[in-house]
Amino acid sequence: METLYVGIDVSKRQLDVHLRPAAEVFAVSRDAAGIEALIGRLAGLDVKIIGVEATGGFENVVVAGLAGAGLPVVVVNPAQVRDFAKALGKRAKTDPIDASVIAHFLEATKPVIRPLPDEETRLLSDLVARRKQIVEMIGAERQRERRTSNLRLRKSIARLLKALDKELASLDQSIDDSVRGSPAWRDKEDLLVTVPGIGKTIARTLIADMPELGSLDRRQIAALAGLSPYTRQSGKWRGKSFIGGGRCNVRAALFVGALVASKHNPALRDFRDRLVAAGKPKIVAIVAVARKLLTILNAILRNGQPWRQEQAHAAASI
Repeated sequence: METLYVGIDVSKRQLDVHLRPAAEVFAVSRDAAGIEALIGRLAGLDVKIIGVEATGGFENVVVAGLAGAGLPVVVVNPAQVRDFAKALGKRAKTDPIDASVIAHFLEATKPVIRPLPDEETRLLSDLVARRKQIVEMIGAERQRERRTSNLRLRKSIARLLKALDKELASLDQSIDDSVRGSPAWRDKEDLLVTVPGIGKTIARTLIADMPELGSLDRRQIAALAGLSPYTRQSGKWRGKSFIGGGRCNVRAALFVGALVASKHNPALRDFRDRLVAAGKPKIVAIVAVARKLLTILNAILRNGQPWRQEQAHAAASI
């Protein structure tokens, strides 16, 4: 029996499936009956890995069903899949073609299968994401308030801000209940916030959106957050290094933490100052601090020791 790589393109109503290298193609409905039929069809085959493209949440029920059946499933980055398709010269885009490209992508890259977040973790991630949206809405309304002098508009903005503040307080309470109600999450939060620069909001973002923290090495965790720089060079030409990809919510939270840590965390402040003194641009130094901060947080959760006991080791390794 040949080993198969399975690509699944998810749409609102249908799942297009491609088995590689068998080149078998079929489709099922994106509902309980269709997912059950898909599981039954794949269960007796030698499936190496199943790839489902992230499609704004439509993939969640599919991934949960496949993982619940014990099948090896990963969620793949759509941008990476499209770049792979372009490299193959596939410009046409249909659901069956997308499923084929996903299967080919899996065979070529062989992504690591990691444990998928459970329902509680997904809910916490949604709450944290919603909180971020509300904070951005409050910021936008305060900008509008500063730009207008019209009394009627200012009253309208004030009413909306009051409602948004109330919703933000409600979300904060829901997030607090979720984190403090889980012994494992509570212990993680208590460890993370011992690091200067890490408050509850950043700690909870990491718990929700990076459950792998503490279980990977420093290079893997940096790549997962999109904080590993990639170089650009050809011959004698040397371009600037960039970061990107990974989990943007985590990277944004760590960037804020790095700004705070650069002022209040002695080890990381010295690290930033050395980089700036060596001629590095300040933004590059802050990115390096964010990466180092993530390494420290990863070590703290891995060892189960708070910052005070990790501080000397972390400072010496910087």
